[in-house]
Amino acid sequence: MGEPVFVVFNPRSGKGRGARLVRPVLEALARPGTTIEHALTAQAGHEAELAERAVASGFRKVVAVGGDGTWSNVARGVLRSGQPVALGLVPGGTGCDLAKSLGIPPKDVAACAAIVHDGVVRAIDVGRIEGRYFLNCAGFGYDIAVIEDSWRVTWLQGELLYLYCALKQLGSYRGFSVEVEADGVSQGRRDLLMLILANGRVFGGGFKIAPGADLGDGRLDVSSFGNARLPGRVELLVRLLRGTHARAASVASFAGTSFRLRFDRPPAYETDGEWNQAQSAELEIETLPRALRVLVPASAGA
Repeated sequence: MGEPVFVVFNPRSGKGRGARLVRPVLEALARPGTTIEHALTAQAGHEAELAERAVASGFRKVVAVGGDGTWSNVARGVLRSGQPVALGLVPGGTGCDLAKSLGIPPKDVAACAAIVHDGVVRAIDVGRIEGRYFLNCAGFGYDIAVIEDSWRVTWLQGELLYLYCALKQLGSYRGFSVEVEADGVSQGRRDLLMLILANGRVFGGGFKIAPGADLGDGRLDVSSFGNARLPGRVELLVRLLRGTHARAASVASFAGTSFRLRFDRPPAYETDGEWNQAQSAELEIETLPRALRVLVPASAGA
């Protein structure tokens, strides 16, 4: 008998791709003697409730079908349960950036199903801000402008969508001021274009924000991009695509386990591509070391 599997689908992820994956994913997961149950989200954030309910019903293997936001919401329910649950990921969203750091294929449902049944468990770090968990990254500034612009673009998906919106916002976004404190040490106040705290290596559908990031080292990798005029921004974007931005004079890169950010006013920010409005101008971000068990390919190791 195989271990029972509960699948959480976000039908709205990937501009409807999540809905189209329901039947293929269930068929790929089906194995003789293995119980497969599933549910579809009805509204934003519903994933956590469905995951928590599944764990309470006895499931110890939960699969999330969607993008980075769906995965972090399902993880929230798993983490709240306090149970030793293994989380499987099936890409069905717009960016699906965490999958790139875990070796999970972006468009191969059969391979993802094989990872759920035959993969190994890897414990990864989790970030937390204002009670929200994030698995891949948290971002401020230009990152938010790109996400907000992506809501208005209906004719593109995936990496091309984020790249298109990034180019559109490159000349219009004004920047912001923030003081960053890492592990109790002030990094100073700067006028920034963007601030990213990364757990994974990739964000925004393909930008190599933290090429050396380790999901299990107990730290977040920070990239602080100084504000610049358009030519400087273009250079930064090119460097970001190549993963060489850390060598730019206007970029400060460092890592830490906890952070305090002081803004002029409560900012908007994103956690795993999900837009949020901060409740305070001063925010604390912490790392929960190896707090989440995720299923990865056997070749990736635990």
